[in-house]
Amino acid sequence: MSTTEELVCIPAGAVVIEGVLTIPDRAKGLVLFAHGSGSSRNSPRNNFVARVLNEKRMGTLLMDLLTPDEDQNYATRLDIKLLAQRLIETTIWVKNHSQNQSLPLGYFGASTGAAAALQAAASFGSSIDAVVSRGGRPDLAGKDLSHVQAPVLLIVGGHDLEVIELNEQAFEQLPNTKKLAIVPNATHLFEEPGTLEQVAHLASNWFEKYLFVRNLSN
Repeated sequence: MSTTEELVCIPAGAVVIEGVLTIPDRAKGLVLFAHGSGSSRNSPRNNFVARVLNEKRMGTLLMDLLTPDEDQNYATRLDIKLLAQRLIETTIWVKNHSQNQSLPLGYFGASTGAAAALQAAASFGSSIDAVVSRGGRPDLAGKDLSHVQAPVLLIVGGHDLEVIELNEQAFEQLPNTKKLAIVPNATHLFEEPGTLEQVAHLASNWFEKYLFVRNLSN
């Protein structure tokens, strides 16, 4: 299976953010990645998940939601509203990119990026088809959780006890299709052998189920 990969520059308000857009042949969906604080589009964990999705004929866009200067500011890293707005602007760019206009869209958020993904999903309503959170802080999405229409999968490591509790609280506020998956023996970054593979398997199954369904119905 062949893929096309390009470095893209996306206008986002007063700044331009960079990303890597990968589209497999006959792609059936496109997943936008929202990284956590202190991370970037070069995150080895998110790139691993992205490669698994590409093998399943899903396109991926890994981008830096903050500029290098912004990323030096700790407060900006935790500005969920700003991260969500950047993801919204990126989504609009994707929707206007002729190559991708017909593809169902999903979000994959890690850490604080999960809250940004959920806020952005809430703003788009039914036009976002699925959201996956890895070791995320969905609780930081606040009241927007109750407005998320997309099916949501929350993945947490079994040893990440504090984050499990926060995910359970957020889970209760999600109004539609949802699942909380606990990966046994995994800590926050899923560094233990085989745990990241489980994340990728859970995520790809979720996106296949909900992105591919809309693709078949079009």
